[in-house]
Amino acid sequence: MSYTTLIFIVLAGIIALLLALFQYWNKSKRNSKRNWLFIFLRFITLFGILLLIINPKFESLEVNTEKPNLLIAVDNSSSIKHLNQSDSALNTLEAISNNPELTNKFNITAYSFGSDLSNIDSLSFDNKQTNISQALSQLSQIYKETTAPIILITDGNQTYGSDYELNSKSVTQPVYPIILGDTVTYTDLKIQQLNVNKYAYLKNSFPIEVFLVYNGEESINSRFVVTKNNNTVYSQTVSFNKENNSKVLNFTLPANNVGVSTYKAVLTPLDTEKNKINNVKNFAVEVIDQKTKVAAVSDFVHPDLGALKKSIESNEQREVAFLTPNESINQINDFQLFILYQPNIRFNNLIEALNKENKNRLVVLGPKTDLRFFNSVNQSYSQAITNDTEDYQGAINLNYTPFSINDIDFESFPPLKSNYGEVAFNIPYETILYKKINSIITEEPLFATFETSGRREAVLFAENIWQWRSQSYLDNNSFNNFDDFIGKVIQYLASNKKRNRLNVDYESFYNGNGNVIIKAQIFNQNYEFDNRETLTITLKDNITEETKSFPFVLKNNNFQVDLSNLPPSEYSFTVKADNENISQSGNFQVLEYDVEQQFLNANVTKLQSLATNSQGKSYFVTNTSDLANDLLEDNRFQAIQKSNKTTIPLIDWKYLLILIALSLTIEWFLRKYNGLI
Repeated sequence: MSYTTLIFIVLAGIIALLLALFQYWNKSKRNSKRNWLFIFLRFITLFGILLLIINPKFESLEVNTEKPNLLIAVDNSSSIKHLNQSDSALNTLEAISNNPELTNKFNITAYSFGSDLSNIDSLSFDNKQTNISQALSQLSQIYKETTAPIILITDGNQTYGSDYELNSKSVTQPVYPIILGDTVTYTDLKIQQLNVNKYAYLKNSFPIEVFLVYNGEESINSRFVVTKNNNTVYSQTVSFNKENNSKVLNFTLPANNVGVSTYKAVLTPLDTEKNKINNVKNFAVEVIDQKTKVAAVSDFVHPDLGALKKSIESNEQREVAFLTPNESINQINDFQLFILYQPNIRFNNLIEALNKENKNRLVVLGPKTDLRFFNSVNQSYSQAITNDTEDYQGAINLNYTPFSINDIDFESFPPLKSNYGEVAFNIPYETILYKKINSIITEEPLFATFETSGRREAVLFAENIWQWRSQSYLDNNSFNNFDDFIGKVIQYLASNKKRNRLNVDYESFYNGNGNVIIKAQIFNQNYEFDNRETLTITLKDNITEETKSFPFVLKNNNFQVDLSNLPPSEYSFTVKADNENISQSGNFQVLEYDVEQQFLNANVTKLQSLATNSQGKSYFVTNTSDLANDLLEDNRFQAIQKSNKTTIPLIDWKYLLILIALSLTIEWFLRKYNGLI
């Protein structure tokens, strides 16, 4: 409160007292107690009103003590169970969480992690993947405003993600690993890695690359064998010693039968090996009898062409060839699909030939397109000619029905350059992406598809889509999301199959450590996506004859069911609509492989390096008694006193208003009682 305000309050008190004396003292010569009571009540009323007019402000200071955070991250992957460390992990978690000195100094929060980080509920140690780097990164991001040491209870064996040792310097919190697992080195042979393409072509041979590793002191001999249906299709004797402790084998196998072929690779184990699971690896190859050939036709060079080629050929079933309009005329029947990139008058003969053969196509219209020519030869749609361009972003149409698409965050991608002007379709069409400008989603298509006269066509009304592929990589460290999107467009265009009301999207086989997700779409009689329908999948294990049913869950414009917990086996399934007499059946395999069971020991070196780089300290699970003392004595982790200073105006103090009202009320009743009113 300022000095000036204090003077005003004193003056207000004097004025209120003088007015009260003036009103009651002069009216009676008697100096009665009743008059003094009236003077007091009137003084309270007047003084309170004057205080409200002055409205002085009072400062309030609150002091709070905030304890530092202590984070516990427990590895919930199956490698902990495989190394017989489940009880050690649980006991360590309980000992830290219930330590009275630590709970007095820290706010303790526990998390579990495997493939993802989550709040700890219960620990089952059955997660199929481990991503330590992501868990540390997310914890650092959540607690970036404070110092929060991380106790990492793990064996240090990571199965995917960025190397947490290399990324340890970017971790903003000190990490204290508690190392689970045996640190003794055992003699071991294992198949470190096996690389094989997912697809092969009939009557061809497909290559296989295998990395074999030996950990031991003596010279040994073993045999590497690949079998199919218990028949040996490849074998080779391998030798190892302490110095030459790894081998790389490259060989090919024939693709003689269409469909999924399952193989087992075995590196014959030693009698003294502790872990023989990592001597076996199952793999599969889907043999197809034809390859989709795509012709990318352009009259000039553009980065879009290279980006489309990379995306399309990310699927081994597809091959892209670059051609000029003149070169492609004589090769019409050599390709299943044509990409016409910004056509001009030189495309005239090619377009006539494609129309005659009724070939499917993907057309890209951009600023370099000769729209006057293209509008004259195209009967399905046309674009207004304005000679102006505009930059448009893409906004996904969640009601698109010809095939399922995922939103890969199109609206965050860079804008594409398109011709300015209205697009007029003469036939029914469906929009994949709308044009978006300045946060406004228009009704104009940026990417659309349609079917006419038995052929399929897609149109992209913009150029520079190569920037989208680059942005997708920057966002996800992978081209997969964008390539999958383009792959679905190409798959739709390269197929002439009759459209079904129920479509099921699944793979022929899944690796045992991956996600098994099956998607489905169902349409009504007008081929509009029906989100009111209920889909159920009936799954049969062809080996055990066990049958189970699972409901689909609606997600955007498709239904999904997650079957990632299925054990390795061969399965047949039927997807059925509950309210319609429609169903689709299929088969797939889940290959036996658990990457978490490939480890023999804890990764001590990486965890110790992580602790050093993050300014923490590592401990073995058998020697964690010093952890509490180290945390309690570390001066970096101190409680912080925070003061909160607030200014409160008197006019907000409701009790003063109550006091004024009360004094006026008492004065009125007393005056009424004494006959003064």
